[in-house]
Order: sequence, then structure tokens, then C-alpha cells
Amino acid sequence: MQILTGCNRAHYLEQFPIEDFFSFDIQPYIEVCQFEKGEWIFQEGSYPDTMYYMIEGKAKLYVTHKNGKVSLIEYIEAPSFMGEIELINEGRYTKGIQTVSKTICLSISINGCKEKLLADAKFLRRICVFLGQKQTAVTAKYTQNQVYPLENRLAAFIQLSSDQGFYKEKHTEICEYLGVSYRHLLYVIAQFCEEKILEKTKKGYHIINEERLAELAQEIQ
Repeated sequence: MQILTGCNRAHYLEQFPIEDFFSFDIQPYIEVCQFEKGEWIFQEGSYPDTMYYMIEGKAKLYVTHKNGKVSLIEYIEAPSFMGEIELINEGRYTKGIQTVSKTICLSISINGCKEKLLADAKFLRRICVFLGQKQTAVTAKYTQNQVYPLENRLAAFIQLSSDQGFYKEKHTEICEYLGVSYRHLLYVIAQFCEEKILEKTKKGYHIINEERLAELAQEIQ
């Protein structure tokens, strides 16, 4: 993680006026952070002393089960809070969050202003709206898994998870995330390659027909 300063810091703070979320002056508690692709924003099981507001990029949320199995829960896209549950619920330890692409976040030191945050009705209303939207998205994903073909769901997932025109997620993780068999996933990926939507390369699957992929994904949006 790199802390941005000077003109870079000023640029992001001007472009994303997060102070509108608060009733008090949040500027003294904010840093602008840049995470490279593959970095961990939160290690699973840690108790973070920072809340982040993602303004650029995307990340994956993981959980490890008691039997040692790791599951991909969701993709996080900007704009999005991270660590808001840990702020509100002191007894909760965080799940793992790992970046999918270069990601820019505004970080807020919880230790520095925790009491102010928890007493700020304006901020808490914002968090309530955010959590409601997140729950709606989870419900929508569950419904989509029940009613839409894998072709549409996979197309939407590739759009969500790709970075710089390449899709290279682990098949086993995606099977669980989309609720399909490994064989079915490989069949649809092969179908996308035959239709010249994807092309298999050493770097992963290159998206060569963005328009057709968007067409398939649009069905569930």
C-alpha cells in the first residue's frame, strides 16, 4: 500500500468530496491510499483500525470456513465502504479483501475519530443506505443464480472481474460463486471461445468481443 501525498492526494480529495458524508471535519483523519493488484486491504481474521472508502478499482471478499475451505463471497466495486461493519460491531472480525486491479481508497482512522463517527447521524444514515443497497445486491445475485442461464451470469461475472481486457479467475472459485458444476463452467467458457467472445492466452482469457459479452450480460441487469 502506498500513501498518496501532494498533488495526487489533492486530486482525489477534490474529485471525491467525502466530507459531504459527515457532520464534522473529516479531513484530519483521511489518507489517500493506493493498493496494487493482488494486495490485501484486510487480512481475514484481523480487527482493522481503519475504514476505507473505495473510489477506484475493485476487490474480492473471501471467507475461510472451519474445514479450511476458502469461498469467494462477492466482488466489491467503487464506490464502496470497507470496514464499516467492524466499526459498528466491535465483536466482529473482518473477512479477507484482496484487490483485483489497482485500487484507490480514502482511509479513515477509526481510532482517531470513532466516537465522532458513531455519534454522527449524517454518516450513520449514509452507512444504512449503503448496507441496504449491499443487501439488495446479494438478494439479486441469489435470484439470478436461480432464474438465468449460466451464459448470461458468466458474461456478467467476466465483465465484473476482468482487468485490462483479461479474465483469469480460478475455475473452482467461480463454480462455487455461480453455483454451477466445474464441467458446466468449462463448457460455457469453451462456447465463448468458439463464438470468438474470448480467446485463451498465457495471460488468461482475452476478451475479444466486448459488445457480445455486454449483450449477454445485459440480460440480467
